[in-house]
Amino acid sequence: MKKIIITGTSRGIGLELVKILAGEGHKILALSRNTVPVEELNLQNVQAFPFDITSEDDLDKASGFVKENWEQVDILINNAGAIVNKPFEETSSAEFEQVYKINVFGVAALTKKLLPYMKREGHVVTVSSMGGVQGSMKFPGLSAYSSSKGAVITLTELLAEEYKESGPSFNVLALGAVQTEMLEEAFPGYKAPLQPEEMAQYIADFSLTGNKFYNGKMLQVSNSTP
Repeated sequence: MKKIIITGTSRGIGLELVKILAGEGHKILALSRNTVPVEELNLQNVQAFPFDITSEDDLDKASGFVKENWEQVDILINNAGAIVNKPFEETSSAEFEQVYKINVFGVAALTKKLLPYMKREGHVVTVSSMGGVQGSMKFPGLSAYSSSKGAVITLTELLAEEYKESGPSFNVLALGAVQTEMLEEAFPGYKAPLQPEEMAQYIADFSLTGNKFYNGKMLQVSNSTP
């Protein structure tokens, strides 16, 4: 049984991760602004409270929960994300900054808060996108989103190097298209080849065992070209 923290759990892949990993008997702390979908699952081994990854108070609340209740974290899944689909010239500085606050700065801040509670065998898995992979196809309108997803790929590589002696392990998954609400909002009418529960199963399995094989790696999880 692992103690697992998952962000972005109100819908899509994050909510499916909660169902899968809790169903396997692991203890879950589900972090999202909207806790209703998780609470409606009524699972005894799942804790949830409203959480804004850009709020210092909420970051402290998450680390405080671990200190008081768990004492350690085995797995952190950085799944929360924000997307803006606008032409670059129409994307305001505030919109660009907000995407980075959630997709990059929030990931770094939460990871930093939880590292004192993670041991050498721990695993930090960050969800990125094929849009952030150098050389992959890029889509107009995603300058903020895709560049932020590229940033967390590099961040993962750096943290793996910095903590390679003490642990935990750090890996990042660059996902292809998945039929989530966020995808529908960004690309109305587009039909992705994978459903959220399918990708969530892959991420869940990887979070539990991937650190035995990988550290500081970016894995492309896409069955399409690009």
